[in-house]
This record gives sequence, structure tokens and C-alpha cells, in this order.
Amino acid sequence: MTFQSRFGRAEWLKPYTAETVRSLARDGVKRLAVLTPGFAADCLETLEESASRTPNISMKPAAKKFAALPCLNDSDEGMAALEAVARRELAGWV
Repeated sequence: MTFQSRFGRAEWLKPYTAETVRSLARDGVKRLAVLTPGFAADCLETLEESASRTPNISMKPAAKKFAALPCLNDSDEGMAALEAVARRELAGWV
């Protein structure tokens, strides 16, 4: 698990994605998949950083394959799971 979003000069959550990806590439990892399970919905910043910037970090010639796995809202099944949880947890409120 890594954290990619950083802003300002303050220390941010670690380990940083960029540093981890560079380390994996140095260790000879040639295939990398990125999943953002902390987001139930697409976040433009996360999509851009995870899908666009990460391969540029890792694909310096060592890595051969990269995949950015979609967020939960990218499928009917994912949305059905979120709906089921919401309905279960909100039961009796209305």
C-alpha cells in the first residue's frame, strides 16, 4: 500500500507511490498493476496520477506491462455492491 497524493511542504503519508515504484523497477519488477481501493468513485486526480504518471515512473526500460485497475463505480457489479451496503446500513432510518 502506498500514497500518491502530496501537496505543500509538509510531510505526507508514506510510503510514497513514486518511491515505491522506482524501488520495484530497480528490483527487476516488470509487470505492475495499480488499484485504488480507497476510492469508491473515480477521482480525476487519482486517475491522472495512478494511470498516467505511474507508468512514466516505472516504465523506464525495465517494466514491460502496466495496468491501472478501474474504480468500483466502473461496473454494474461494483455499484450494486455499494447500493447493497448503503441499503443495509441505512435500513430503518427512513
